[in-house]
Amino acid sequence: METSLHRALKTLYGGDGARFEVPFGRYRIDVVAKDRLIEIQHVSLAAIRDKVRILVKDHPVVVVKPIVVRKILVKQAAKEGKIVGRRVSPKKGSVLDLFDDLVHFTRVFPHRHLTIEVPLVEVEEWRYPGHGRRRRWRARDHQVEDQKLATVTQTHRFRRAADLADLISCPLPRPFHTGHLAEGLKVSRWVAQRIAYCCREVGTFRQVGKQGNTLLYEFV
Repeated sequence: METSLHRALKTLYGGDGARFEVPFGRYRIDVVAKDRLIEIQHVSLAAIRDKVRILVKDHPVVVVKPIVVRKILVKQAAKEGKIVGRRVSPKKGSVLDLFDDLVHFTRVFPHRHLTIEVPLVEVEEWRYPGHGRRRRWRARDHQVEDQKLATVTQTHRFRRAADLADLISCPLPRPFHTGHLAEGLKVSRWVAQRIAYCCREVGTFRQVGKQGNTLLYEFV
């Protein structure tokens, strides 16, 4: 079921005169605005990889990948019931979460017809108690009724491989390895390895050697 968040982003990116849920050959496009095809993708980019690869051959495509940086959990007594609590989720996203999806998209991005837009959003997630079997690690299961857009705090736009370098503003030695990257960006080593993989595959980094078993990189 389409969420309020999805509808709000379609309206935001479509603008005046946009058409929504448009049949387009074998596909359905979220938004067609002038000559642009716009896809709003909340889940993995892998799900639309083949679709986008075909569309960008002949059309300008914008893939909108929202990242939730702040979530307010709105607890309801029942589905469509009264509100019984509100709290801020401890989970916080960041623009670096883009690399979680980009690992599945490096054979599509970059392309001269493709733009990836990453709006950092604050949302309200409306929940009600679930009726399934309780799991040990949860005091109570829940169902998500809806997600609603509160605000867009910032938007990042990526058209070229070099645009990814703007996300890596920390000082790095030359050459550097993923340990340096993890320390500079204040992320775990496995996240840094994912970033390095994406940047190498799209051409932002190049591998220049090894230090023992550790790969060394530099910016292209």
